[in-house]
Amino acid sequence: MVLPAPTGKYQVGLAGLRLVDGKRRDPWVAERAQRELMVSVRYPARGADGYPRAPQMLPGEAAGFEERSNFSEAVPKGMADWGATRTHARLRAPVARHGGRGFPVVLYSPGAADPRSLGSTLCDELASRGYVVVSIDHTYEAPAVQFPGGRVAYSRMWEEAGKAKNPEQVTALLKKLTAVRVADTRFVLDELARGAVLPQSLRGVLDLRAVGMFGHSGGGFTAAQAMHDDRRIRAAANLDGVMGYTQRDDDPAHPSTVGTDGLDRPLLLMGKEGDNHHTVASWKAVWENSSGWHRDLTLTGSGHASFTDAQSLVPQLARKAGLPRATVEKLVGTVAPDRSVAAQRAYVAAFFDRWLRGRDSGLLDGPSARFPEVRFVG
Repeated sequence: MVLPAPTGKYQVGLAGLRLVDGKRRDPWVAERAQRELMVSVRYPARGADGYPRAPQMLPGEAAGFEERSNFSEAVPKGMADWGATRTHARLRAPVARHGGRGFPVVLYSPGAADPRSLGSTLCDELASRGYVVVSIDHTYEAPAVQFPGGRVAYSRMWEEAGKAKNPEQVTALLKKLTAVRVADTRFVLDELARGAVLPQSLRGVLDLRAVGMFGHSGGGFTAAQAMHDDRRIRAAANLDGVMGYTQRDDDPAHPSTVGTDGLDRPLLLMGKEGDNHHTVASWKAVWENSSGWHRDLTLTGSGHASFTDAQSLVPQLARKAGLPRATVEKLVGTVAPDRSVAAQRAYVAAFFDRWLRGRDSGLLDGPSARFPEVRFVG
């Protein structure tokens, strides 16, 4: 399967980093005395043609994704070769020249029980437009995380979900899940500021005075909650993520602090058809309590997984392997894949350009004839 090529002026380089938090025991595996993460750092590159394209998933990650993921029920085992897809990022490519401030930084958090690799299209795109993009795998939540040397940490989420027998336990699990993700995010920011974890070629390249964050589903919640908790994050985009500790979009019970307090910095909400601040209770809370700039956009005809690489991959599976149309529509809706990808790229990039670079294209001011698929929700 093939991912869309990025459209920015830069080539894209990629470095994988193993980060170890020696001050925090792993919250999911008690016997592990340290919290260990893998992140991918995408960056604007030059002269990258001779460098290998990075796989979307390493072999251990692909095997774990095949065995148990959010796609397992929809995509029969053996239908997709998840380890064969390549991103458009080049491994260890030379860094592009930058101004004295360096490149602004955007963090990415995937959906609950998704791998960081499932956001490759948007992460590649932002890097090609001049951002350093740091995508985070939340270990023991993602289906499988492969560390240097080939060791693989498999998800514990299905076991954790099985222990949650009543609503109170489900709420507690959702609170823990989000708290772990936010702690992971803040630790990653700490490590980036420390600098020593970065390859020599990337030191001094990141402008940590201009940090944004985005994510899909649980990752969108993570982005908003992390910005609430950490002043270093200046702008956040939530792609179809509920922001409360509930399993029902319309349930206002068990709100998060980002919901009860709101935000004083820019927030972009972008939802599938039917998800907006009028229908999703947690979005309504954030919308009403926020003093900062905020917008609510609907990508018409989209499904929940449209805001991941599934938007491009699932229709290919349908064409090449006979995945049923009903399955495709359940995952990624009826929107044309190329139009969906183009709209997401345009609006997410415009958001970070405006709030991290001070470059306002006007795209976020109101409907655009270029993107009739995007509806502004008042």
